[in-house]
Amino acid sequence: MTTSALRFFLAAIVVGGAATFLQMHTRAEVFPARLPLSSFPRHLNGWNGSDIPLPKDILEVLGSGDFLLNTYRNQENPGVLVDLFIAYFPSQRTGDTLHSPQNCLPGAGWTPVESSRVMLRAPGHAPFPANRYIVAKGDSRRLVLYWYWAHNRGTAAEYWARYYLVSDSIRINRSDGALIRLTTPIYPTESSRSAEDRLVRMTADIVPLLSDYIPN
Repeated sequence: MTTSALRFFLAAIVVGGAATFLQMHTRAEVFPARLPLSSFPRHLNGWNGSDIPLPKDILEVLGSGDFLLNTYRNQENPGVLVDLFIAYFPSQRTGDTLHSPQNCLPGAGWTPVESSRVMLRAPGHAPFPANRYIVAKGDSRRLVLYWYWAHNRGTAAEYWARYYLVSDSIRINRSDGALIRLTTPIYPTESSRSAEDRLVRMTADIVPLLSDYIPN
């Protein structure tokens, strides 16, 4: 069995096991107090944000949770944009679970042309991995960083997020978790590295805020 086939096999076991366990696990869940994502700061270090309402059909697909889509404009150069999307599920026992953005990008007309992983760093937090994608639609390109976040822990792999979901449900009786995605255009006058640096810097401003909205 090849390495990629083995990883797929293990991921399938973890995902299937998580679904089965969560459906069978009937102990009352713990729901820590938290702030709604609607109160997430609209002003970050050098950026002004505005809320973008999610369409009804998108909300129906996402299911029961708390969702945020903000567009931030650079104060010094308002033409430079960063989109922040957060999907938080207080419980993942009833079928509403985190899914990779890779599943929806093609449906929106964006085609992945490059993928890798990067380590992100933020004040007061250990480094954690995130997925890095360059997507294209016609002549437009965007850089995407996303990761899964639960209980002050970040991971890039969906199967690790499912593993932690089962582990935390047993250990602390919680199945909550979030997906966090940052997106920015790769402008014609810049490199993909410059766009990546922009998102990495914003990550350092966002991560210290997360515990108020996604409980540790």
